[in-house]
Amino acid sequence: MWPAYACGCGGLVPGRNTTVAVARETSVVRWDGHTEEIVMSLTVGGDAHEAAWIMPVPHRATVRLGDRALFDEVGEVTAPVHRTRHYFWPRTGDWPFDDRKIRYVDGAGAGAGVPSSAPPRVGVVGRERLGPFDVARLTATDPDALRDWLEKHGFQLPDRLADGLKPYVRAKWEYVAVRLAPAAVADRGDGAKDGAKDGAKDVLGGTLDPLRLTFESNRLIYPMRLSRLAKTPQNLELYVLAPHRMEPRGDIGGGAPRVTYAGWFTPGQAPLGDLAELAGKRMFLTSFQQSFPRPELIYGDHEFRRAEKDDTYQRVTYDHKLLTIGGVPAWLLTVGGGLLAVLAGALTLLMAARRRRRADRFWGPGGPPGPGDSPGYPQHLSPGQDSLPS
Repeated sequence: MWPAYACGCGGLVPGRNTTVAVARETSVVRWDGHTEEIVMSLTVGGDAHEAAWIMPVPHRATVRLGDRALFDEVGEVTAPVHRTRHYFWPRTGDWPFDDRKIRYVDGAGAGAGVPSSAPPRVGVVGRERLGPFDVARLTATDPDALRDWLEKHGFQLPDRLADGLKPYVRAKWEYVAVRLAPAAVADRGDGAKDGAKDGAKDVLGGTLDPLRLTFESNRLIYPMRLSRLAKTPQNLELYVLAPHRMEPRGDIGGGAPRVTYAGWFTPGQAPLGDLAELAGKRMFLTSFQQSFPRPELIYGDHEFRRAEKDDTYQRVTYDHKLLTIGGVPAWLLTVGGGLLAVLAGALTLLMAARRRRRADRFWGPGGPPGPGDSPGYPQHLSPGQDSLPS
């Protein structure tokens, strides 16, 4: 079974009769116009005790271990900001309704060596051990010879993946081949080995240690061609550091790339050590997400170009809250105040009506006489009395 012989960047192959699945792939790419660095992290699951990962690169690469903290830091920088929006009328979760809360989301080494007159079909540039990884850096002029060398040295490849490497061989790219396996099962301290025999290998699972590849490149490129061999939908999460805002030249057969963050990052503005070390200087950070529901439609590698403007963008998560004044809901004050005003007006009208009725009973329907209309004065008033009795 070969269910995962492709992931977003390169090809991942389990041992025979085992399975491995890439649950998440995240990469941070830095490019300064001459040199490109890719720091890649894979989260995998399955029942494989070991696997191999093949990564094509346009020029000779150096490889070292990355730091997991980098991905926490870049996630912190590109996370949505929280803002508050107030609403007037009560909703579900506000008095006098129930107590549930509502939230809404609104919505970025050295160059290739000079070949000899008769280059070998497969050349070994270097081989080293990096933590749990056995890393081989290779050149190849023949895709079949490349597959034979990989299989001879423990990188067992299905035919489809070997065929997928042919375009890179024709373009004279080089390769980073990595064998990865979990460490031996550790002693828990009580003599037990978590149910496994002493020295047994655990299955691959969780987030693997990141790898950091560095190579010369006069264009920003992210290899994706091997992903067309995948049997399941693929998802890419990519962070790009460059002198300016970058954008993909096309969708390469997937959904439209979606920018989730775009903004300047300056080392020293925040205590972000790994991200600051990778950036090195003020760089523009753009975050992309893209889905590939039909991987077989992928037709090439991602190549990025400078955007027309260095426009910034950040997602916003709005926390909607009921508008209050002094801790009292504004709607209650408004409605209550309106009711009081209506009651006050009604009371005023009622009192005025009562006074008119009293005046009518005292003066008669015509009301009080005007000046000089003494005959209209009521007969019961005594001399000198010109007002109504209290």
